[in-house]
Amino acid sequence: MNSRRAWLIWGIAVFAYVLAVMQRSTLGVSGVQAQERFAVSATVLSTLAVVQIAVYAGLQVPVGVLLDRVGPRRLVLTGAVLLALGQLVVAMSGTIGLAILGRVLVGAGDAMTFISVVRLLPMWFTGPVLPQISQWTGNLGQLGQIASAFPFTILLRSLGWSWAYATAAAVSLVGATLVAFVVRNGPIAIRTGAIPVAGGRHDALGTFLQAVRRPGTQLGFWSHFVTQSSGTVFTLLWGVPMLERGLGYSPDAAAGLLTVIVVVGFIVGPILGLLCARFPLRRSNLVLGIVVALGVVWTAVLLWPHHPPVWLMVLLVVVLGIGGPGSLIGFDFARTFNPIGALGSANGIVNVGGFLAAFVMMFGVGEILDIVHRATGASTYSWDAFRAAMTIQYVVIGIGVIMLVRARRRTRALLHREEGIQVGPLWVALIVRWRRTGRIGRRSVQ
Repeated sequence: MNSRRAWLIWGIAVFAYVLAVMQRSTLGVSGVQAQERFAVSATVLSTLAVVQIAVYAGLQVPVGVLLDRVGPRRLVLTGAVLLALGQLVVAMSGTIGLAILGRVLVGAGDAMTFISVVRLLPMWFTGPVLPQISQWTGNLGQLGQIASAFPFTILLRSLGWSWAYATAAAVSLVGATLVAFVVRNGPIAIRTGAIPVAGGRHDALGTFLQAVRRPGTQLGFWSHFVTQSSGTVFTLLWGVPMLERGLGYSPDAAAGLLTVIVVVGFIVGPILGLLCARFPLRRSNLVLGIVVALGVVWTAVLLWPHHPPVWLMVLLVVVLGIGGPGSLIGFDFARTFNPIGALGSANGIVNVGGFLAAFVMMFGVGEILDIVHRATGASTYSWDAFRAAMTIQYVVIGIGVIMLVRARRRTRALLHREEGIQVGPLWVALIVRWRRTGRIGRRSVQ
């Protein structure tokens, strides 16, 4: 365990995830070109992203159940092939219908990748390094956003739609080849018999239902729901149109802001991993703190008179960048409160959270943009239209926060009942720690 081979396999698996993120986010940087290519409204354009996210979210549970039966290697490989096929269909599409079919395949391939890579980690690694590796996995995957924001965008401008998407498809085939030759299920799976699950469909369904019923899994779901969704909506579809059309930023400036999200994730992710390992009973406080930061900054952006200043937009992408690694705390909850044989199902359930919220918000933003356009006659992508459309986040994430608090209460009650661990309010813990630190300080002086 934690061997050189483990690190090599992890590296190739993460590379496959990087490519999945790149394919996922290519639409976000080509949204303007897509509207011009297919001559569609904002609502119809949102369908491209919404269908992709719907397929992704809808497949998380069946993929999670399948993951516990066949192991991550096969699913990472299948996902890479589907991603390549989907991008090839998009490259050849001349109508919105064919493009939607391509994005359906992209969503299906993407659905198999991340939770499979996360499922691979406890098969090859043990000890306190696990939360940190989970954070690094998620953060390194976001390099795919940089790949879509710069190399893919350059290809899109210089070679055009078809060649850019065909090149993206070819890169995924390279990833599939590496996975086929290098990635293997880990020794823990072989030693414990967790892969494959003994028995038939009823055993797999039972494993899934048990994971659903665990309060810790539900806490992970709602943590992912409230932290990841805002950044997903921004990076996968509406961020670039909002920046370029709504606020008048150049394409390079918009791509630069998307890159800030990734850079912030690299900085914050390891810190969150260390905090989760150091304070495992306070992980939900980290999640709620991130949500508060997102709410405060979005409110400032949307209420700012006229156009918000550049520094405020930079602050916005910074907090969106924190939300990405923050959502990985949800998988840490799944790992903590589920046996290894149920981790595929639990991770699938958690991963539905953020993408379900993003699905609702993406479609809602498109609908509101068209409603404002019809009501006022202003441009579909005017800043005032975006100002109204982005308020849908408050409703969706607000519901998620309520459900998160309820799941946390049930999880803490279970900890108290089964393990005798009582988690008090954060402010009480801070006061106790402050007093204890003060006593230690006085003793050292004496």
